[in-house]
Amino acid sequence: MKRPLFLLFLLAAAFPSAASADVKLPKVFGDSMVLQQKTQAAVWGWADKGEEVTVSLGETKATAQAGDDGKWSLKLATPAAGGPHELKVKGKNEITLKDVYVGEVWICSGQSNAEWTVAISASPDVERELAKHPKIRMIKVAHNPAEKPVDDITGKWEVCSPSTVSNFSAIGYFFARHLNSELDVPVGIISTNWGGTICEAWTSKEKLGSDADFAPILQRSEKFQAGNPNQASVLFNGMINPIVSYGIKGAIWYQGESNVSRAVQYKKLFPAMISDWRERFGQGEFPFLFVQLAPYRYGNNLLPEQWESQLKALALPNTGMCVTTDITTVGDIHPPNKQDVGRRLALWALANTYGNSSLAYSGPLYDSMTVEGNKVRIKFKHSSGLHARGNMGKLTHFTIAGEDQKFVDAKAAVEGEFVVVQSESVAAPVAVRFAWNELAEPNLFNGARLPASPFRTDDFPLQTKDAK
Repeated sequence: MKRPLFLLFLLAAAFPSAASADVKLPKVFGDSMVLQQKTQAAVWGWADKGEEVTVSLGETKATAQAGDDGKWSLKLATPAAGGPHELKVKGKNEITLKDVYVGEVWICSGQSNAEWTVAISASPDVERELAKHPKIRMIKVAHNPAEKPVDDITGKWEVCSPSTVSNFSAIGYFFARHLNSELDVPVGIISTNWGGTICEAWTSKEKLGSDADFAPILQRSEKFQAGNPNQASVLFNGMINPIVSYGIKGAIWYQGESNVSRAVQYKKLFPAMISDWRERFGQGEFPFLFVQLAPYRYGNNLLPEQWESQLKALALPNTGMCVTTDITTVGDIHPPNKQDVGRRLALWALANTYGNSSLAYSGPLYDSMTVEGNKVRIKFKHSSGLHARGNMGKLTHFTIAGEDQKFVDAKAAVEGEFVVVQSESVAAPVAVRFAWNELAEPNLFNGARLPASPFRTDDFPLQTKDAK
């Protein structure tokens, strides 16, 4: 006896897995996206078990087969910068992504100063009017704290224009604008950030668990309510893990305010996070450029200890640091001048990632000290054209100490590419500190008009040494 037709429909509805599933892409792939140029770019997604999927970009094609879990992944050779292209993904169905450009792709991440938009930065009306840069694109990853790693994001690529730029990450946009202008290539920014968040939230649980020094972080995290964005690893899980296969050139980072109270710990935690990302992305020691925090009235003077921890991160290969002591508002933790922050980050990239060796990209960085009687001679890296900006040519914010470890204000003067520091009250100096105050806006610059980073020459115990 033949089954009624309606019964067949009922059976199909009852067993939807029997029907074929459409090929799908994660949301980091979409119209108006930017792919990293001249690389083997990963493309991945989902389909039926065993389904063959072909991805093409122009004449370039690659094929993969979905595994038992329905996931597929392949590498697609990308051409030199250009576009627009169409990216086609074909299985049992076909997806066509339009207005796809190939160029330079960077991640922009961190807390509120990374998330801070063009609309609330300096000169928003002017910036909006000037934002006619169709080859700059940005995708904002939606906030998503996740207790376990997830495989997709929520977000959409946007083309830079006066109608879209207001909601772009300001440092991401100004960084991209400078690269686009200097390199004449499309630039894509993956903006994944969340105000008020801590470094360990952006670090995988495996990395945190690999070092006993981070055990207090994990123990404290267990007491958090589920979904708290400052729980260990939840932002890595929800906002970094889904994009770790995407082809990138590097990352820019503006974070640390929420870790100031544990500044000494940050000296180890921050490099651990950088190493974690590099391992997860599997794209080598990609450039990781970060912003040294601006002076701000925290009220505890722990910020200099955080400055030092950030400075020490330059020991990692292929890192760079933008100093911001001169573009700050000490009463506002969100300095509005994000234009110079983006530009200074771009200087590091242009000089070290893109090979413009003639470009000055860093302010003076402490190198070494020599005691000469009652004076201390300080040697710097990036010291060409050392000078005191303003203040009648007198350097500010230098202190000096003897064996008693009591620092007093000092006189400091530029001598060629050195600074000589002394005080009449310290006959036998052993240490010098520069800008060792959270409100310090010092005036030591080099010839490229870039400010010197705060530093200390001593290794005396710090206030946050036991904070875990």
